[in-house]
Amino acid sequence: MNEKELYDIIGVGIGPANLGLAALSTDIDNLSTLFFDETPSFRWHPGMLIEGADLQVPFLADLVTLADPTNRFSFLNYIHKAGRMNQFFFFNRFDIPRKEYSSYARWVSEQLDSCVFGRKVTDVINHQSDEIPHYEVIVEDRETKVEARYFSKNLVIGTGTKPLIPEKLTGFPAEDVMHTSQYAFQEKELAEADSILIVGSGQSAAEVFLEQLENQREGRPVLYWYTRSSGFFQLEAGKLGQEIFSPDYIDYFHALPLNKRLEELPGLNQLRNGIEQTTLHKIYDLLYHRTVDGKEAGCVIQANTEIRSIYHDDGKYQVVCYQHQQEKEFNLQTEKVVLGTGYKPDIPDWYERLMQEAEREEGYLRIGREFDIQFSDNRSNKIYSLTDLVHSHGAGATNLALAVHRNAAIINQVTGSKVYEDQRDTVFQQFSPSENGGR
Repeated sequence: MNEKELYDIIGVGIGPANLGLAALSTDIDNLSTLFFDETPSFRWHPGMLIEGADLQVPFLADLVTLADPTNRFSFLNYIHKAGRMNQFFFFNRFDIPRKEYSSYARWVSEQLDSCVFGRKVTDVINHQSDEIPHYEVIVEDRETKVEARYFSKNLVIGTGTKPLIPEKLTGFPAEDVMHTSQYAFQEKELAEADSILIVGSGQSAAEVFLEQLENQREGRPVLYWYTRSSGFFQLEAGKLGQEIFSPDYIDYFHALPLNKRLEELPGLNQLRNGIEQTTLHKIYDLLYHRTVDGKEAGCVIQANTEIRSIYHDDGKYQVVCYQHQQEKEFNLQTEKVVLGTGYKPDIPDWYERLMQEAEREEGYLRIGREFDIQFSDNRSNKIYSLTDLVHSHGAGATNLALAVHRNAAIINQVTGSKVYEDQRDTVFQQFSPSENGGR
């Protein structure tokens, strides 16, 4: 291997985070990058691209704007190129359709030669002891099964998440018991059901419930919406509260001891988990209109209720439920089940092996402020994580806006220069006391 074969950055996975990194790095001189994803083309939550569902952050949190408003890969440039600028002007909203964000991101991916789809990273070998320290990335073509090897000074791991389904709820036909990530692919089967159980109290579960409620005709399908949480709560959208999704808050949170960080996380859940106000209002208003003159709502909505098990019997599913506060077990019969049970980090086997020499803090990976995993050998060849950052960088670790900040920080560190301005003191509140309590 020689220096000419050595990339500055190889990224594993092409979700919005690594796609944004590819977009921000593509026009930088003397910075070579390459990104791999095993899917045939860019896909962003395809199973939840529901008609009418909006992105939960403003369009300014696109792939590039918060680092470089003049970048050609901005959402506004996409709208302009698509001939929709006047329509967007009269649309007059900061929140955009989720489908449109997906189309925008795919438009960006199709213009970047550095993004290679249909390639799965099957292994990464650490060569820190070589004359030229580097990482060897082994990649398989998903169609031909041909293997190729690439070399890089630095790695950015963006393997994302995968559905989190409790073991006791697995093993059923996908068209009957499905995670919300597969919802759009099963709409035909759901349309033929007489009863549907929806599990969870997050935004995805609420959107599924709303769409099924809108699709109801003459009380069919009967809908059940259960969550083990204590209620169906609104996502906190207060402007001061939202300031935790800022570089300033990351500075504060990252500097805390681990035990203080972990203590802080439950209190921040309402800022990253919950249901948007507009979705809750649509559900309530629809139910109110529907029940005029004493008509039935056609649904059951219940909190504090855990799904303990599911079994198939006589053409339907028997669901064993447990109401925690009353300590009461009961059975529910339904034809379909949609699980809004969330996601967990998607960690490949080779990544676990690569992390054997990484530093830990009580079992958690020690991750630097600039998103680089810490190793005892203080290597200059960095591995940056875009996955499983909550313990180190807080509740905003997966926020689309902060992904832009993260990518700018990675580019600045790899290049050793301030390619993108690293803005601080950009929020109205302070998180640490200063002298005399002032700013």
